[in-house]
Amino acid sequence: MGGSAERGQGQGAGQSVYRRGVGLALFNRQGLVFAAQRIDTPGEAWQMPQGGIDAGESPRQAAMRELKEEIGTDRAEIVAELPEWLSYDLPVDVAGRAWRGRFKGQTQKWFALAFIGNDADIDIATEHPEFKSWRWMPLDQVAAAIVAFKRPIYERVAREFAAVALKIAAG
Repeated sequence: MGGSAERGQGQGAGQSVYRRGVGLALFNRQGLVFAAQRIDTPGEAWQMPQGGIDAGESPRQAAMRELKEEIGTDRAEIVAELPEWLSYDLPVDVAGRAWRGRFKGQTQKWFALAFIGNDADIDIATEHPEFKSWRWMPLDQVAAAIVAFKRPIYERVAREFAAVALKIAAG
């Protein structure tokens, strides 16, 4: 892992660093992507599943774990990943609260996954629920539904995974 994958590692206490995480574009058989509303975000903000990478865990392992933790199923196969890590900064008013103020943002490895289950397999009422509702959306509409500070990441993911959505929809 080179380049920005190392960003934020080995920094001293009190320095601004990026939390390493994964982002998941989960596509159903029609090529629509899973999006959900966070419990802790007011308004109509939708996002794709994402989460941190645990110590000793590879990004691929984290992707499958986060999928199970956030939506109650890991009935999916990784079909693509972005080669580079994508980073965003948290707004100042959020940075002090999120992750106990230890990180200024997040750097993420993004994966595209083909959902091999059925909608009934999805259960957002997990042990530690993060979402209040979910739906399948066209990938090119998700960026407009996300909080503003993550929008550039979602626009990039939509561009990069557009062909994946079409391929999955074509069967």
